[in-house]
Amino acid sequence: MTTSERMKMAAGEWYTCVDPELEELRVAARDAAFEHNSLPPRKRGDIGPALRALLGGAGEGARIEAPFHCAYGFNLFLGEGAFLNAGCTILDTAPVRIGKGTLLGPNVQIYCAEHHREAAGRHAGLEVAKPVTIGDNAWIGGSAVILAGVSIGEGAIVGAGAVVTRDVAANTTAVGNPARAITRR
Repeated sequence: MTTSERMKMAAGEWYTCVDPELEELRVAARDAAFEHNSLPPRKRGDIGPALRALLGGAGEGARIEAPFHCAYGFNLFLGEGAFLNAGCTILDTAPVRIGKGTLLGPNVQIYCAEHHREAAGRHAGLEVAKPVTIGDNAWIGGSAVILAGVSIGEGAIVGAGAVVTRDVAANTTAVGNPARAITRR
């Protein structure tokens, strides 16, 4: 039985990202993001029409500021009132779930793909996709980077510029590179 690269990606297996079907899906996402980023704000609304149609889901009042970039879009799920500030990049090779009322500062980056550790594997385009989950009412500071497979709990705060390499518990503040929990003042 032949398994497509898209099916391998969805199953969390190693897949080849230099695949015609995946490239076609990325082009569709770039087109939708281009429309979103190019429309005047009053015409765009909270999320441009093509991008909204592409997303896995967007709750009422969810908003994405321009500019915005995503890899596929269909793996991105936004809760009610979620807010993504300008410059966010989400490489959604696996599901990315952003909870209701959660705020992402400017230039937050979420990466679901991990590249192969061997140079030959990277050259072949091998990746594995791991989901990212951010709970309700979390706050992700500007220019934070969230890596593949990370979960951030409800009410958590991630400081600006933090690089999140492992889970952040609910109602915890994490800062630094790599991000570490600190005591809130």
